[in-house]
Amino acid sequence: MPSHPLIAITTTLVPSGAHGLPHVLLGAQYVAAVEQLGASAVLLSPAHEPRSIARLLDLCDGLLLTGGEDVDPTRYGEEPHPLCGPPNPERDAMELAALTHALERPMPVLAICRGMQLLNVARGGTLYQDLESERPSSVLHEQTQPVYERAHSARVQPGTRMHAITGRDELRINSFHHQGVQRLAESLQASVWAEDGLIEAVEDRERPWVVGVQWHPERGESAAPGDRRDPDRRLIWAFVQACAEHAERRSANHAEALDLVQPEAEVVATDRRGEEYLR
Repeated sequence: MPSHPLIAITTTLVPSGAHGLPHVLLGAQYVAAVEQLGASAVLLSPAHEPRSIARLLDLCDGLLLTGGEDVDPTRYGEEPHPLCGPPNPERDAMELAALTHALERPMPVLAICRGMQLLNVARGGTLYQDLESERPSSVLHEQTQPVYERAHSARVQPGTRMHAITGRDELRINSFHHQGVQRLAESLQASVWAEDGLIEAVEDRERPWVVGVQWHPERGESAAPGDRRDPDRRLIWAFVQACAEHAERRSANHAEALDLVQPEAEVVATDRRGEEYLR
């Protein structure tokens, strides 16, 4: 890998402790997944001021949108379904601002589970608020199997980025969600589908490297860090590599800009110790 990128990872706030005060929460697997591959993680939280989110992202080379609470349905113009989870408006606002900032750069984005749903909403799509009641199917998308087991199959579209990354026409994936993509945003392309036809992965048509997956690749990644054939590991690796390449481009552009604006150093004085001062 050409460099060691800095990757922003989103978190949430939950009440905790004896007084129920808000605490930052993130599954450690997200950090482990990217840091095992040479990247370093920076955590973004709803507790940060918007200006801090922008400043932190300016330092970073990629954005990882994580899983968690349901996206507020008012964000895509719908009334809450009775089985939709309670909204977290602070998290929604933070992640939408972070995603907008990342897409403007543009830096690589990997959106996982809720992250993929938020990506679809941000780009103009909508969601099923509760799959079991709104879209009954034979696939149980909230698996009862242990965390590191893959619950069902998924078909990968040839010619897509996901197909190039995984090298497979079919995947076995884990499944821990009760919502999913209903109307796909026009700027996104579906690249993986579950056995029941539900979209399991998307790619942005208008950005160099923006991928969303409905499953949790960081969980398998953390459990089997040495298996380079594992498609989850290959996905995380491809994301980290894209971030590293983005870091190199930023560094090269910065160096080129300095060369353009920095005049040739000129010796203007020498002190008693013989040290030259440059103007």
